[in-house]
Amino acid sequence: MAGKDPDSNPTGSPTIYRTDRGSWFVQGWVVSDPEALATMDIPEGETVVEIPDRMIQFFREFFEEEARAERGS
Repeated sequence: MAGKDPDSNPTGSPTIYRTDRGSWFVQGWVVSDPEALATMDIPEGETVVEIPDRMIQFFREFFEEEARAERGS
């Protein structure tokens, strides 16, 4: 299941993907701004991607859909 940004660019970014293991993949813009990265403690082997506020709606939609499925409606 995926939620694509309705205002996405031609490459389909950003998009969020619900996995079957209780997690999310986030396709977004690589954060390379040194000032922004300096505010975070990013461990080796991890990265940060940026998505716009308008993508948050998809998290809510996924959780609401899962709740409806659990209720059987």
